[in-house]
Amino acid sequence: MNEQLILSLIDKFNSSNITELDLQEGNLRLQLRKLSSGTADAVITNESPPAKSLHLGIPADTSAEKITSPIVATYYASPNPESAPFVTVGTKVKAGETLCILEAMKMMNHLEADYDCEILEVFASNGDLVEYEQALFSVKRL
Repeated sequence: MNEQLILSLIDKFNSSNITELDLQEGNLRLQLRKLSSGTADAVITNESPPAKSLHLGIPADTSAEKITSPIVATYYASPNPESAPFVTVGTKVKAGETLCILEAMKMMNHLEADYDCEILEVFASNGDLVEYEQALFSVKRL
């Protein structure tokens, strides 16, 4: 599955009445789910051993790891302009917690931590356009 196909599937999913979609092609798995708030949550994983999320750049031999964007999107640090950011430098995050929101084609995608970690650095600013595989965070596993 290439990025263009994934974005097309997300767009079609968003405009349909379908509430959940789970696709697998080889080792790549795409899970889409509409939340009760009307926003959608997307997860893309690579299930080949060792299993890791495609949105995480995981160097095997260093303590600092990069979390990268899985899509071209607009980066949002908080759920709305009046709220505090999901994470800042020094924040300790549990697996499954939201790190940021990535908006693509009017869909709000929550980027979640795959593992417990501490935020060492935040590379994007609120409202920035981020590229596919652009580093968003530097983290240390806990």
